[in-house]
Amino acid sequence: MKKYLKWGLGTLAAVLLAGYGGLQYLLAQPEPEGFPILEYHMVQAEEPKDAYEYNVPVEDFQQQLDYLQEQGYTTISIRDFLRAKKGLQELPDKPVILTFDDGYDSNYTELLPILEARGMKATVFMVANSIGRDKYLSWEQLKDMQHRGIEIGSHTANHLPLTEMDMETARNEVKLSKLLMEWNGVDTIYTLSYPNGKYTTELRDMLKEEEYLAAVTGDAGLNTLDTDTYQLQRINIPHPSFGIEEFKWRLIKGRIFAQLGIAQHKI
Repeated sequence: MKKYLKWGLGTLAAVLLAGYGGLQYLLAQPEPEGFPILEYHMVQAEEPKDAYEYNVPVEDFQQQLDYLQEQGYTTISIRDFLRAKKGLQELPDKPVILTFDDGYDSNYTELLPILEARGMKATVFMVANSIGRDKYLSWEQLKDMQHRGIEIGSHTANHLPLTEMDMETARNEVKLSKLLMEWNGVDTIYTLSYPNGKYTTELRDMLKEEEYLAAVTGDAGLNTLDTDTYQLQRINIPHPSFGIEEFKWRLIKGRIFAQLGIAQHKI
């Protein structure tokens, strides 16, 4: 028994050392081209009982933003990226896009002041039929955020997985979300966040038909001007368990996925 235990531990150690060596090798290489899109949900001081893993506490979020600025990152909107693809504007040296799914009311009461204090932009993907409900943004808040520089996108009408429904139902989900917000005074909706980050080629083509210009997935990595705009890479940022070091490693994850070409959506 001891013999097998010793062999098992030795094998595990060898695997860990090999993995560590591979990681060190990747990090020693020149950084790949591209910039991150970060996926958040809520930022608030009070921990939600039913969505703990989706909340980044205010103090942690402030640390993350300060780290990004210390590293030379400048926030842009997805629309800025789309304009740059068409040669209509220049991107900063180190862009980053901050995105927030679902549209919780703390995006307005707690998140927005933090961003404004640092002169930073963000994109909020709203579930249209949740607008005005308890714990979600109101129409007034949503429109005020847009007037204050926050880009508003769609997270469908009801936050149902598009990949688990027929195409006609999926089309209604993305069409209704866009129409509801535009009819109620929100500026034109150009972007979408796939529920659960899941998508198909058929959904990609359908979004184009419905006059969306971009969509974000749940696939980690980095984005370049050659990235498919309907399959943008995005790095998830959940409730941190290990502080700012965990955030740094999540950024590194995006870099490694780009270097290894794992689920990278180049045109």
